Amino acid sequence: MNRTAASNRCSSIRAARPARGFTITEGLICVTTLLLAVSAALPGFGTAREQRRLEGAAAQLETDLQLARSLAVAQNRTVRFEIVADAHGTCYVVHNGGAGDCGCAPQGPVCTAGVEVHRSQHFAHDTAVAVRANVGSMVFDPLKGTVTPTATLRVEGPRQSIRQVINIMGRIRSCSPDGLPGYKAC
Repeated sequence: MNRTAASNRCSSIRAARPARGFTITEGLICVTTLLLAVSAALPGFGTAREQRRLEGAAAQLETDLQLARSLAVAQNRTVRFEIVADAHGTCYVVHNGGAGDCGCAPQGPVCTAGVEVHRSQHFAHDTAVAVRANVGSMVFDPLKGTVTPTATLRVEGPRQSIRQVINIMGRIRSCSPDGLPGYKAC
């Protein structure tokens, strides 16, 4: 076989292969389909983000309530869990003072002299999470680990909420009146 015949044969094989790659139309169809899928999923991401923020705040609240009870027993002194709502938002403070001895500011808790702050959490108005309670403060007894008075704390978001119910023994039960997945109904 001569060289020109081999060259013609190779060029006919290359011409018989289909072209590889995408056309502009195929690319636009893929991009449009992808954009439709993302736009359908975006509202679900916002709801999921709100739910995670709410669950995180509720978990932190439960941890801080358990901290207050543990500190009371470990240090053998009364520990107070105080909930404050003011113009800046809502907050809670775990401290060893009396009722009303601590308040909240955006930069941190503000307490009277001699009050030891163990933990505080502030929720500004623009965070979309707030803590509300049916009591202003709770006292954890150092001898028995009990709490007075019992309380229901609500961690609230724009559309959902989680309740933390504290019984006299200082045990915490979480539930959701909005039917959040993973929580019992209240």
